[in-house]
Amino acid sequence: MAQIAKIEVQAEIKSSTEKLYGFFKNQMGRLVQMFPQNFKSCEILGGGNALTSGTIMSWKYDLGSGPMSVKLKVEDADEENKSISFVVLDGDLLKLYNTFKPKIHIFKDSNGNAQIKWSIEFDKANQNAPSPSSYLDLAIKVSKGLDAYLYNN
Repeated sequence: MAQIAKIEVQAEIKSSTEKLYGFFKNQMGRLVQMFPQNFKSCEILGGGNALTSGTIMSWKYDLGSGPMSVKLKVEDADEENKSISFVVLDGDLLKLYNTFKPKIHIFKDSNGNAQIKWSIEFDKANQNAPSPSSYLDLAIKVSKGLDAYLYNN
């Protein structure tokens, strides 16, 4: 039986929630130019650059252990709640995980501070598969770098 696990990480941001969510929804492919050491290419298959439910994306990336690729589908792009959830369809991740579902949620906390939360629901293909925490490490690195860029522009 599948053993679904979930890990998450959260960070405070200085940019407006609208600006950060807008970047992820409309310009996510720009991460290739902004973080070339990690992202090698991004192709949005079909449609324009904006992410909507059903959008398929193909990424080539490197977490430091060599080139990898992944194909994801946007399960839901929720404008009102400023969240985007994905499901992995194909690629290197499926060698380690039966299912892999990342999600971005940008919101204001109870104190009015802007926050970004990344979560991953996953099911390991076998007990030796590592926790995907390196993906959350990259997500926080990207979030902080992107936040600094958006806040100053």
